[in-house]
Amino acid sequence: MTLTMEGVTTQPLTLPEELIVMLLNEETGYFHQVPGWDLNCAVIGAVLAELSLVSRIDTDMESLILLDDTEVGSPILDPILKEIAEEPVQRNAQFWIERLAPRAESIVDLTLDRLVELGMLEYHDGEFWTLSHTVGRRDLVSGNGDGTAVEFVTSRIRNVIFNNEIPFPRDVVIVCLLNTCDVLRFIFHIDDEHEERIQAICKLDLIGRAIAEAVAHNLAGPLLQRSALTKKIPTVSLRKLLFNSHIRKGNIPALFADLAQEYGPVFQIRTPFSERMIFLAGPETNHWVHRRGRMYLRARDYFVDFENVYGSAGVLPSLDGADHFRLRKSLSAAYSRKRLAGQLDELYDHARTHMAQWNVGDIYPATGMSRRMINAQISPFMVGVETQDIIDDLLKFKERALSVHVMKIMPKFMLKTPGMRRRTKLIGTLLERIQSVHTPAQRAGQHRNLVDDYLSLHASDPQFMPESNLRFAFTAALVASAYLGDAFSFTLYAMASQPEIYAKIQAEADALFGDGDPDPENFTPAAIDVTHRFLTECLRIYPIVPMSIRNVMNSCVVEDYELPVGSRIIIAQTASHYMEDVFPDPFTFDIDRYLPPRNEHLSPGYAPYGLGTHMCLGSRWMELQLAVNVLMVAHYFRLEVSPSNYKHRFNPLPSMKPSKKLKFHIAEQRRELNV
Repeated sequence: MTLTMEGVTTQPLTLPEELIVMLLNEETGYFHQVPGWDLNCAVIGAVLAELSLVSRIDTDMESLILLDDTEVGSPILDPILKEIAEEPVQRNAQFWIERLAPRAESIVDLTLDRLVELGMLEYHDGEFWTLSHTVGRRDLVSGNGDGTAVEFVTSRIRNVIFNNEIPFPRDVVIVCLLNTCDVLRFIFHIDDEHEERIQAICKLDLIGRAIAEAVAHNLAGPLLQRSALTKKIPTVSLRKLLFNSHIRKGNIPALFADLAQEYGPVFQIRTPFSERMIFLAGPETNHWVHRRGRMYLRARDYFVDFENVYGSAGVLPSLDGADHFRLRKSLSAAYSRKRLAGQLDELYDHARTHMAQWNVGDIYPATGMSRRMINAQISPFMVGVETQDIIDDLLKFKERALSVHVMKIMPKFMLKTPGMRRRTKLIGTLLERIQSVHTPAQRAGQHRNLVDDYLSLHASDPQFMPESNLRFAFTAALVASAYLGDAFSFTLYAMASQPEIYAKIQAEADALFGDGDPDPENFTPAAIDVTHRFLTECLRIYPIVPMSIRNVMNSCVVEDYELPVGSRIIIAQTASHYMEDVFPDPFTFDIDRYLPPRNEHLSPGYAPYGLGTHMCLGSRWMELQLAVNVLMVAHYFRLEVSPSNYKHRFNPLPSMKPSKKLKFHIAEQRRELNV
């Protein structure tokens, strides 16, 4: 298929690309679910069929024949062609499909990258894809009319199946591939007559028939799911767990890294009076969770009791599948870097106003100081009201609820104490404040915020976004003050404890703010090079959310270990932050890790924002807000760690934050704030 787009050179689509486009399900942002072996065979079949169409190979009933080993200039087709050319014995198509099937995953990744590069698909954080809206309508030469790429391919296949048109060779292959994947019934309404037509079409192509044979008669694929062929998940000795040096320091990622080093990427911990917990740790399991986890793992089971505390059901962290994708898309603008960049002047004002309360010589607890500075910005930006007087209580209630219902390290009555009952009422106080200012007249001329987005969604679809969910949604917006505030406290500690880095960040800050407040476009990679690499290393060595919890909804095999249905899985995605083979000398704070050619963050081992569909939606917002705050502190103040002999420790539950012993001493004010 060839596309001609406005202002763009004609681009051909290969059969693997047409297959991926047809499999895309825009409702879920992913693809129609196809059994792994079936999809692998279909992908390799598409590659072989494309090589046949470009006259590199041919097939008959007995053999796949090499016609020409000249490269076609494709990173997908050329390696396959080379392997066929190097095989000393002539084989048939089914042999090659079965032999090459394990390489299908990398082919899918390359295909998706090219479709994004062509502008046909848009990639969204969390491993979602949608059809591109930037390219718009396309004049499809072969289709003699307007339509999108998917509409064109769909129209061709519809005519072949339903109008008995004589199919072109590539149409035959696409029908065979889709039939093998068993997704035609999701795209079209297929009755018995049409099923007969499909089977007749599939018989017209030898490669298509070979694909069907590979799927139907393969012996290895189904056996891969059998527990008899999988390894036994090793159990961590409680002694090894309790006497690990990192557990005493609260360094959960380093603890998991040690356990993975000794027990492997999948291990379990059994403690008295509790269910077993299965852990996934390492870059390989990170990659699996990121790309395949959505098909096997779900978030709802562990989160339902927590959301019930707020009287809600089906909130963003507990949703999976199409509903999760829809809500994520609806809120993406609210958490975007672009929205924050449009309010930088206000961010500067909020930061200066808060820092004006600092006095030289004073000493402040690190966690409280950092959280309150961030909340002074998050509250007006996200919910449009002042919350400094209630934020500490709201965060304590949230942390207690997490400890009871998610971490399960406290009994349920701990949420019913007089203090917790009082804090529960403050959720109502927050809602009253928000509702009092979010009227059309009062919001006129204001920057749109998260509450506006939620209220619009509620008005347009009150069943999808019921009023009962707004209690959690608005409170959760302020929970960002805890996570982002704790990340900020770690960055201030890292900066204050390393004078050489502090001086370099000050130099960048002085250059940016020396002639007035910088515009968004001034935060270029070159302008904040040291600051950016410094923050990247802080997020590695001090991850705020070191692990994620999921339940297995479909049995699966990960790194040769079977995860049975119903199992509770702990994804220790930041364990690899402390693995020597991923980050050499991992306990050393080294911002040069992120310079070429090292680029150590460009791997599945770097996962400070989580993995897969539940990746942090506001990661880009967070990066900009952290950078601005660190630079402004460096520009106006010199901080010191207090006490001076402080030995760093983590307070790890329910999320990572500095030890309560860490404080910051305001040692010097470098210039006036001019509030």
